[in-house]
Amino acid sequence: MNETRRALLAAFEAGPVGGPELAERLDISRAAVWKQVEALRDDGFEIESTDDGYAVTGVPDYGAAAIEFGLDAPYTVEYHDSVDSTNNRARERATEGTVDTAVVADEQLGSRGRLDRSWTAPSGGVWCSVILQPDLPPAHVPLVSLAAGVATATACREAGVDAHLKWPNDVLVGDGGERGGRKLAGILTEMEGEADRVSWLIVGIGVNANIDAAELPEGATTLRAETGGDIDRRLFVQRLLESLHDQLADPDGVLDRWRMYSSTLGQAVRVELPNRVIEGEAVDVQFPGGLVVDTGSGREVVHAGDCEHLRPQ
Repeated sequence: MNETRRALLAAFEAGPVGGPELAERLDISRAAVWKQVEALRDDGFEIESTDDGYAVTGVPDYGAAAIEFGLDAPYTVEYHDSVDSTNNRARERATEGTVDTAVVADEQLGSRGRLDRSWTAPSGGVWCSVILQPDLPPAHVPLVSLAAGVATATACREAGVDAHLKWPNDVLVGDGGERGGRKLAGILTEMEGEADRVSWLIVGIGVNANIDAAELPEGATTLRAETGGDIDRRLFVQRLLESLHDQLADPDGVLDRWRMYSSTLGQAVRVELPNRVIEGEAVDVQFPGGLVVDTGSGREVVHAGDCEHLRPQ
């Protein structure tokens, strides 16, 4: 979507606007305004010519322009019907200098999760990678991953699903099993930077939305399965991006909000590290995102690892 159409949609958010006012505001001709309005209609927007000017009366179901219309967060949206991976595409854009952009796709054909695990991402899901340039040293990036988890759980709860967080990056529903519940969403963070600063950071968020659970691996669930019907993906992605922006604007509150949604804290856990295994009770998270485990003989802080919820004895 070009900048003129983006500016038109921003003007329409406040209500009907006349063609002459739009032309003056955007410094283009009235003919150019009409041309761009027609282009938006071709993209699926319903725009009526009223006595008070142009008014948006209908919005497309999904897509870049649809997500940006009414979005209360400073992100540009790049949409694809199909892509190998939104994180891969976001990485390409990030190396070109792009920031504050959300790459969204209807389906991913070659997506991967944490530890290079496969991730099934069919049409109907919410597959989104946000390119950020936070003013953080690389060592503090785990806080952004926790913030993304809080944002995702918030959007899922607003959609009617009692989602909770498993350290470090899973969004679950229900309980039981090694995973601690049915997997609803996952987060994958990638970055490039130097010792004292982050050059770019990509937060990849995958949510099983309007998908049949039978299409997914065992142990996974979807918003459709949990709510009994399809959600409005446009509104869901808007709330996801808005909540992410809110979390990042208040970094001091991220850990408290993560604790509130966590199902890992208070659980007996087993954390696999490259050279050893830690078992004990997960008792807290500490800045910038380490899991505090009480092993019975002391407390250890784990900054990365594969966490398993253990069944009660």
